[in-house]
Amino acid sequence: MSDFMAELEAREGFRFHAGEQVLQTRAGVRERMELVGRRAIRATMPDEHRELFERLPLLFLGARDAEGRPWAGVVTGPPGFVRTPDARTLAVRALPSPDDPFAAALAADAPIGVLGIEFATRRRNRANGRVAAVGHGGFLVAVEESFGNCPKYIVPRELAPADRSAAGGDAVLSEGPRLSARARSMVTAADTLFLATVARPGIGGADVSHRGGPAGFVAVDNVGGESVLSLPDYPGNAFFNSFGNLVTDPRAGLLIVDFATGDTLSLTGRATVSWGAASRGGGTGRTLAFTVERGRLRPGATALRAWPMAD
Repeated sequence: MSDFMAELEAREGFRFHAGEQVLQTRAGVRERMELVGRRAIRATMPDEHRELFERLPLLFLGARDAEGRPWAGVVTGPPGFVRTPDARTLAVRALPSPDDPFAAALAADAPIGVLGIEFATRRRNRANGRVAAVGHGGFLVAVEESFGNCPKYIVPRELAPADRSAAGGDAVLSEGPRLSARARSMVTAADTLFLATVARPGIGGADVSHRGGPAGFVAVDNVGGESVLSLPDYPGNAFFNSFGNLVTDPRAGLLIVDFATGDTLSLTGRATVSWGAASRGGGTGRTLAFTVERGRLRPGATALRAWPMAD
């Protein structure tokens, strides 16, 4: 093992940042994850990841706006709207709508987290890096980290295109620290959400991760004038990408998509992780508490609809 470790130390390759290392040590997996990370996390996208990205009709994103607030977002398009000209570049021919708060976070040279999920097969891949350019029709991502994730907690869904003009013309709703009844209902009915985090500059980059569980796995409590969302943490890859970023910067963003209606709820706020608390429905014993600061509910925002697949 010592010879193998020496070989790894001599390689140019991925190293977990300080926040991730702190949590891996606390969880008792630090040495093992150093080995796993260097094997699993690459600086370039392998061919199978590139092939998946290029056939997806949607892409999830995470970045921070000019105020430093993280937002999670989603862009959609016909399969092929994402291209990989080479193993270090994602070319996305779509932009977030101007009423999407993520639009303010998409800026040249900004750290960005990218997540591709094929819901029917539950395949998911990550490609984190920096925004290389933003144009009128899309943007480029310079990939710095590429890795896959297991299919756990992804609800299989069939996706189909939809006409956004059929959304009924409901107005975009701004959310404050205390969620509206409509927003709260979206949160408590969700079986899927997306968490955006960004490490403090100079330590790490941006990340967007999938969080899933049975419908109702997220609880909402009103504490004073604020809504606090509680998410149980389920066993995963033990990289601690999201939680490690929160060690360095507690700000985070959440995105919930109502796949039946296309409504989206984008939230930004502060997040803390508690260890050893009882988790509803099992899990690691860790719980993420997210305190809402602001948000936006966008009726019929996405051009896709989805339905759970039969077992």
